[in-house]
Amino acid sequence: MVTGFVLISAMPGKEQEVHSELSKVKEIAELHSLFGEYDLMARIEAKDFGELENIILNKIRTVGGVADTKTLVGTKF
Repeated sequence: MVTGFVLISAMPGKEQEVHSELSKVKEIAELHSLFGEYDLMARIEAKDFGELENIILNKIRTVGGVADTKTLVGTKF
């Protein structure tokens, strides 16, 4: 299991629209609005890095209004 934390920047004025569209993506376990450098944070639980990559590239970055993403991969000690 791979946990990805995706920080998402939306185009100005598109924050709510992006949040609404991303809330429909079933692979996103949590979605939070943020203040600061990024507008949203999505937590994704994927079976492997390939699935994580597919979700980010094909289900998050393709949403209209998404300007940029940064992905952090979690680990368990």
